[in-house]
Amino acid sequence: MLLEQGASVNTLGAEYSSELQVAAEGGHQQVVEMLLNAGAYVNAQSGYYGNALYAASCQGHEQVVKMLLDAGADVNAPGEEGRFHGNALQAASYKGHEQIVKLLLDNGANVNVQGGHCDTALQAASLMGYK
Repeated sequence: MLLEQGASVNTLGAEYSSELQVAAEGGHQQVVEMLLNAGAYVNAQSGYYGNALYAASCQGHEQVVKMLLDAGADVNAPGEEGRFHGNALQAASYKGHEQIVKLLLDNGANVNVQGGHCDTALQAASLMGYK
C-alpha cells in the first residue's frame, strides 16, 4: 500500500541504511523481495550494519542472504565503520552461522579481508569457538 502511494525504497537514514537493510535484519523474505522488485539498492551503504547483506548475515537469515546475493549484493562490502565485524563473512563467522559462511564463500567472499574488532573471519570464528 505504501509503495503504491509513492514511498521511496531507497531512503538512507542514520540508524538503518535503507528499507532493505531493515527488512534484511528482520529476515522478512517477502518484504525483501518486494523492495528488490521495486528497485531498492542492494548495496546501499550506511546505517547500523552498513548494508543489507551484513545485516542478514549477522542475524542468521540464510534465505535473505541468498536473495541478496542473487540480486547482486557485494559479498565483500565493508560493514559500517566502527562496527564489531568488518564485513558479512566476519559477522556470520562470529555468530557461528555455518551455512551463511558457506554461501558467502561460495559467492566469492575473501577470507583474508581485514577490518572490525577481530580483523579476519578466522579470528572472529576462533574467538567464539567455531571452526
